[in-house]
Amino acid sequence: MKWFTSLFFILLVGLLSKCLQKNEVDKQAIKKEIFLTLDKQVKSWNQCDMEGYMAGYWQSDSLRFASGNAVTYGWQKTLDGYKRRYNTPEAIGHLDFSYVKITVFSEDAALAFGRYTLTRKNDTSSGLFTVIFRKKEEGWRIVADHTSGD
Repeated sequence: MKWFTSLFFILLVGLLSKCLQKNEVDKQAIKKEIFLTLDKQVKSWNQCDMEGYMAGYWQSDSLRFASGNAVTYGWQKTLDGYKRRYNTPEAIGHLDFSYVKITVFSEDAALAFGRYTLTRKNDTSSGLFTVIFRKKEEGWRIVADHTSGD
């Protein structure tokens, strides 16, 4: 009977261990996917491809983009605003992200904080951004963006 209790205990510990392993979040894999999304955005921006840049955002009317003292809701409205403001290669300039720190909250939620620098022929602008990522069917997408200039 003692061996049966020992066997039962070993099986129980093994089963619990398996359950816990399934619930662990692979934070490094999530961070890698988010960094790839941000990298694709920078490359698209620098190729004057606003639709490619916006591919990193959730294509929904619930997307929230805050910059300066304005808040825009919706993927299309955000894209339209970018196209209006950055309508020539000179206005688009060259974008860099730096000091990016990603915090993973769960298997489907994360936050990225960093600095952007936009270099153009006649000026340079920079500031901070905080974006909330959610895991969607199409991958990790920004659902909320708060960007502020220096």
